[in-house]
Amino acid sequence: MLVSNAKGVSEEEGYPLTLEVTEHRMEETEFDAAGTRKTMETVKYAVLRAAAKAVDVDLPEAYAADDDDALKVIHAALCDVHVVEGCLVCPKSGRRFPITNGIPNLLLHEDEL
Repeated sequence: MLVSNAKGVSEEEGYPLTLEVTEHRMEETEFDAAGTRKTMETVKYAVLRAAAKAVDVDLPEAYAADDDDALKVIHAALCDVHVVEGCLVCPKSGRRFPITNGIPNLLLHEDEL
């Protein structure tokens, strides 16, 4: 899970990191209903919904494993959206972790350890 590890921020306070996107791209993948259902067993749906909104993907209000149309949208949010540039923001401290070329940098500065 992506959580802020800055000094003075507990795991509960540093999760979830907010996604701010300045550039993203879509690369369509083959829909896999079973794989999406399996992945969703470990995903906090409310957090996924919030992240999807950051890239203009509207997910259904509630997750339903038996709704193939909803699963297709969820699959797209999980597998097809690639954040290229942006940042992850700690909800407690406001610390911004940059995403550059699709790679988030969660390293802390020395004074934050």
